[in-house]
Formats: sequence, structure tokens, C-alpha cells
Amino acid sequence: MASAPSSSSTSGAGVDGLHLPDTTSELAKILVAGPFGVGKTTLIDSVSEIRPLHTEEHLTEASVSVDDLAGVRDKTTTTVAIDFGRISLDAGIVLYLFGTPGQERFRALWADIAHGALGALVLVDSRRIDDSFDVLGLVEESGLPYAVALNTFPDTRTYTEEQLRGSLDLEPDTPMIVCDARDTNSSIDALLALVQHLIAGHAAGTGPTTESR
Repeated sequence: MASAPSSSSTSGAGVDGLHLPDTTSELAKILVAGPFGVGKTTLIDSVSEIRPLHTEEHLTEASVSVDDLAGVRDKTTTTVAIDFGRISLDAGIVLYLFGTPGQERFRALWADIAHGALGALVLVDSRRIDDSFDVLGLVEESGLPYAVALNTFPDTRTYTEEQLRGSLDLEPDTPMIVCDARDTNSSIDALLALVQHLIAGHAAGTGPTTESR
């Protein structure tokens, strides 16, 4: 990656909305991670230029004892494998977005889904900070560069950046951005924060490189 795209525009998909644009020069696999019910599927839906792939199933009585619905009582489905979407940015950069399951019982899938990824956008619900620790731990253990996106909800409380960074134990250079996963521009801004972080790491010789087309 040599330059950061802007948040004001994306280069768009191919003529039929399926094939890659002719201007594509860089491909990047990005994880969209976070705890159960944080908005990963919603974010991918909001930005994908192709019809997203979902592997969602309805929550059942059998999952009551293993899926904590505290703070997400209205949730009726859950991702059981991956969500997948694609977005083309300026400068010929195409992101392949892989949404990961947020529950502990799907932890065994993590290594397979994370293989080949360049970075991760970790969604956090500030009403349920503790729920983010396991996912952040997985991302850090994998060595992936990441950015944190604080997904806003109607009853989200206001905290200072210092409070949130302290609660999440983030490194000073880890990007943190507030976003609304339902809003396309807001979600793109969160992804751009990650892309710019990856570019900075690559320029400094500390980050992975993208796969040339």
C-alpha cells in the first residue's frame, strides 16, 4: 500500500457489480471482529458493493446457556461461520471483508478465518466493554495490526477517549474511531482508519503487505 484513499468516494465495482474494477492494484483481506451482537454483519452489509454472504442462523433454546444476550435482547440470529463482503476504495485498493463469529464456542474457527488477513477492524460496544477482551486478545495473539471502531447504540453512554483507551488497554498508536455500523460513510471511515494504520505500518517496515493483483 502506497497511499491512503479518501473517505469521500470509492472507486466502485466492475460494470456488473461483481467483477473487480479494472483499476484494481491491491487486494487486502480484512477481518471484521468483535463480540456477539456488536454489529459486524450490519457493518459489512452497509459497505459491501456485492451482495454480502451471510452464514446466520436463528438463535434457539439450545444456545441460551452459551450465548449471553445481556445488552442484545432483541437479537434473534447469529453468525455461525463468516460474513463476507467486498469494497473497492480509491488508489485501486480492494478490501475483502470477513466477519468473524463473536462467541467463544466458535473460537476454533479463528485461525482458519484469520489466515492471510492483513489486519482487523475490531468493533466494540462501549456498554459492554468486558465482552471485547477475548476478541482483542485473539487479534493481538495473532499479531494482526488492528483498529478499534466504537459502534454507537441509542443508549450508548459518553466516555472520553482516555477512558475508553484505558478500559480497552490500547497501545497509543492503535486507531480508535466512533462509528455507526448502519451508516455507509461512517463504516467506510472506520475501515479507512484501519487502512491508514496498515499503510503507516508498511511504510515503517512493521506491517504486512497487500497481495498485488
